Amino acid sequence: MVIAATPDISFLIPAYNAADTLAECLASLQQQSRSNWQAVVVDDGSTDRTWEVLESIAKTDGRILPARQPNAGAAAARNHAARLAVAPLLCMLDADDWLDPTFIENMQPVAEDSSPAAIAYCAFRRVAPDGRLMQVEQPPILTGDVAKREFSSFCALAIHTVVFPRSLFELLGGMDESLQTCEDWDLWLRMAFSGAEFRRVDQCLAFYRMKADSLSGDPIKMVRDAVRVTTKAQALRMQQGLSAEGPETGWITRPVSQLRMLAWVVSAGLDPKADIAALAALLPEMPDAAGYENFLAGVILHGLQTGLSTDRADDLVDVLDKWRPAFLLLIQLIEKHSLPGTGRKIIEAASWHISAANPLRSFTLGNVQVVSAALETLSRIPKAEPADTLVMHALSGGQHVGTFVGPLWGDLSIRAQIRLIMQEMQAEEHLQTPPTLAYIRSWTREALRGYRAFGGLIIRNGRRRGRLERLLAHLGRKALLASAPSDKQDNDTRLSDILRTLERDPAPLFSNPSGPQPEERNAAPPARSEEEYWEHIFERPDPWNYVSVYEQVKYEQTLNLIPEGIEKALELACAEGIFTEKLARRVGRLTATDISQRAIDRAVERCRDHRNVELCVLDFVRQDLPPEQDLVVCSEVLYYMKDEEMLAAACRKMAAALKPNGYLITAHAHIREDEPARTGFDWGNPFGVGTIKQVLAAQADLALEETIETELYAIHRFRKGPVADPVLRIEGHGTPLDADVAKHIIWGPAGVNREVAWTTEVTTSVPILMYHRIAEEGPTALRRFRTPPEIFRKQMQFLRRQGFYTLTAQTLADLLRSGKPIQGRPVMLTFDDAYLDFLTDAFPILAENDFSAEVFVVTDKAGGRSDWDSAYGEPAPLMSWSNIQELHQKGICFGSHLASHTPASAMDNEVFLAEAKLSRNALQSRLGTAVESIALPYGATDFRVPGILAHAGYAVGFTTRPAKATFSDNLFGLPRLEVRGDRPLEAFPELMGLPGAYIG
Repeated sequence: MVIAATPDISFLIPAYNAADTLAECLASLQQQSRSNWQAVVVDDGSTDRTWEVLESIAKTDGRILPARQPNAGAAAARNHAARLAVAPLLCMLDADDWLDPTFIENMQPVAEDSSPAAIAYCAFRRVAPDGRLMQVEQPPILTGDVAKREFSSFCALAIHTVVFPRSLFELLGGMDESLQTCEDWDLWLRMAFSGAEFRRVDQCLAFYRMKADSLSGDPIKMVRDAVRVTTKAQALRMQQGLSAEGPETGWITRPVSQLRMLAWVVSAGLDPKADIAALAALLPEMPDAAGYENFLAGVILHGLQTGLSTDRADDLVDVLDKWRPAFLLLIQLIEKHSLPGTGRKIIEAASWHISAANPLRSFTLGNVQVVSAALETLSRIPKAEPADTLVMHALSGGQHVGTFVGPLWGDLSIRAQIRLIMQEMQAEEHLQTPPTLAYIRSWTREALRGYRAFGGLIIRNGRRRGRLERLLAHLGRKALLASAPSDKQDNDTRLSDILRTLERDPAPLFSNPSGPQPEERNAAPPARSEEEYWEHIFERPDPWNYVSVYEQVKYEQTLNLIPEGIEKALELACAEGIFTEKLARRVGRLTATDISQRAIDRAVERCRDHRNVELCVLDFVRQDLPPEQDLVVCSEVLYYMKDEEMLAAACRKMAAALKPNGYLITAHAHIREDEPARTGFDWGNPFGVGTIKQVLAAQADLALEETIETELYAIHRFRKGPVADPVLRIEGHGTPLDADVAKHIIWGPAGVNREVAWTTEVTTSVPILMYHRIAEEGPTALRRFRTPPEIFRKQMQFLRRQGFYTLTAQTLADLLRSGKPIQGRPVMLTFDDAYLDFLTDAFPILAENDFSAEVFVVTDKAGGRSDWDSAYGEPAPLMSWSNIQELHQKGICFGSHLASHTPASAMDNEVFLAEAKLSRNALQSRLGTAVESIALPYGATDFRVPGILAHAGYAVGFTTRPAKATFSDNLFGLPRLEVRGDRPLEAFPELMGLPGAYIG
């Protein structure tokens, strides 16, 4: 008899009617490479020979401790065993499972009875009822809060793969005996939230016997108990203040976790008598599964493979008829409670996973038809009745050479297959040329059509052989396509018929433009002199909008600095005389000058009633100034000096023109180039008021007497003579700011100059930001889709300060197609649904930050309300066509958001194609320009979408997948980063990849 020393690990083994498997289970312990273990086996009221088998084995091995109890369930039996266990480490082993001989050797050193407790866990393999070993199932890495997150959603560990301290088990009160299933999941969950550390052992050391009649096969008990465990998990998470649930946080919501168990139980059980609706009724709520389609497809396939004992996903094709009915019923249930089209996407994900495991298998699952086509033996493939989506794998010599994924319209004739292989898969080199009369005739016909190309090769010098080979290959491909058989039910013929039908009565293209388009101004040739440059500037009257509130306030502040009793004054750079007219009222005689004759001519007209004003052309940099002035006013011009030397020379001239005790008044803006650490303009001038003030103050004859300082500019009064301490007055600038002024302002501290970034930085990814409403008020449930205007203003100012510039959809598509690194810091701003508040609140902020945007219009709803939001409160108003046309004239781009705001995945092929074309035609008709961009409502894309959008005439499409756009992205599936209105302002720099950057 084997004598037990003080054991290092105790195995807790409940045994209920386990006479057939218990000996094998205990033998796996007796074969361990380390023998210092204890097995506490509790007969849980068995009615077979379990107790006799147990007693017989225990008589020969003192390490095995037998115990009995009336039937109370596995959890109670394990708790009973734990009370009898003496080792510091525990492992729970079911009586029908077994362990690798090195289990203790590998696991014991990893687990520790420490603080925090250390738990060891490993991989395992299921064993099919016929004894086949299934593939290894590797558990996730469960470090830190990952363990809490994973166990909050599902049981990430098999029960007998875990070794843990007995003290932790006792501290937590053992297993919950009210649970008939999921009791191990519940224990791991509580261990994770207690702070225990989970350590993975990267070996497969445990084996799990699959039995159809096991307790875990009861679907009602499993779903019911999963609801209890996930509810407990939510309470623990809230108690510890952990992250909110949701796809963006990694924490799966409680309803989705419960749906996950339901889906797995239905898939693993495949009980034809199971009432799926009754099981669903056990869930407190059925969730919207949109966004979890790939996740649920993986859960369902795992359940199917477990229940059907298949080792590979493609083995499911062999038993398709056995599981497809229950699968489709489950999909119908999920679809009923989710965004329309969610079920379609789960079917697509499952089909793709099965097909990817083995592209040689052909099958149909719901609306997806998977076809494997051997290029050596192409034959006609009928379209399966429910299918509207095609996954076609092309194989040559048994090797995979290409795949097409897209819409399916009709039967796959040989010609349709060849077209897909040539045009979609780019695998024409694998096609074989048929030695048929039809092919020869087609080749001859194509060659005659291309005789001019042959002639060009004959008369052209240079390397003709390569061009000839390419031409012959092109002719061969066209001939092969033309000679291949097709018919009226052919995929391509059916599509052509549908497109012709849609073209018979389209919305008129370009028939109703929105009025005259802005004139395209040719860029002016480079100026040959200063005078010519300024004459060009003054071609348009008032080029700087000097009648604006901003300029008028600045004029009044300047006038407030003019002392009383000024007799003789000189104004330099008077422009068109708007300030001149005001100044004339404050002085005795005024000479106003400008370098531009056009400007002076307009100033003469404006000041004709002022007899004390003389106006003349003067280049004050190169010409002498009239002397003996009591006052010189020179504003908004000194930053046009090419360098500080020229500036200093101009300042000396102005000082020299003053009488003793005369005054010089100058107003200039803060310029970012000059003062990078403060708010200023990005005009690109070499200096601004900061440097101008220093240069003037450095003049021996001048002293600063008084300053009016604003956030955007400063006005200084210098005196030619001694002064007391200078006076500083802080005042505000005029508001509102015109967009032409505001768009040049960089607000806040130092950032990144846009022009510098353009020349010094390149990128291979572009953030595309997704907004909806820019508004303060609205339904609480839609808070995430609503950004307050002031928050939006700070976000745009942040982008401007950090050197970003905006792209249009067309420009972005061209850049991504080029594959070349993109200069500077590009960003694309998109707005879904075309809410009216884009016009009233978003556009002014965009304009004042020199940004454009792409707005996606629900074309049938223009001028109406967002009725798709009506379940959450009062729907918001949408822009009318006149609003859209007005913004289009101002540089805003528009794309389609379909016609009805219906998810694309909820429409069949023909309906989706028709709506996509209708929406595009409506936009083109109203705007008088080509429209090539689309963002699908809810981001509801699927396998068919890119192909159908291409047929509808689009070139670029946007989804809601959260990522930056890169060169590898499909142009019809570009990702976007959602800017959520329910997130703090500080989250925006992080979204842009600049965490911690100042945002105001």
